[in-house]
Amino acid sequence: MPGTQLFEYAVIRIVPRVEREEFLNVGVVLYCKDAAFLRVKYFVEENKLKALCGATEIAQLKQYLAAFEAICNGNSNAGPIARLDAPSRFRWLTATRSTVVQTSRVHPGLCKDPSETLQRLYEQLVL
Repeated sequence: MPGTQLFEYAVIRIVPRVEREEFLNVGVVLYCKDAAFLRVKYFVEENKLKALCGATEIAQLKQYLAAFEAICNGNSNAGPIARLDAPSRFRWLTATRSTVVQTSRVHPGLCKDPSETLQRLYEQLVL
């Protein structure tokens, strides 16, 4: 398809109690090599999170998500992972882990505009 580019994305999830495997979708991270695009979009709906796990420290979770975003954006003050190239940062961010902030499996697709696709996925999967 002319004008389309391959992209990959994963849904960002908050998993307050890893042992229960319950989660809340809070964001999307999208990578498109051809467009040199790696971005994240997230929002924490505090009332939903409190319903899922009232004891969760929301301020701390927001700090974790801010660190996720800083690594995604390649901020130099975000540590050594943030200094890697975009494909390596995306792979590190979407690696399987048992922490409070996790991602879904990586899903591929085709798009014309990665920014618009990120917004659409965010609206469909998070809001």
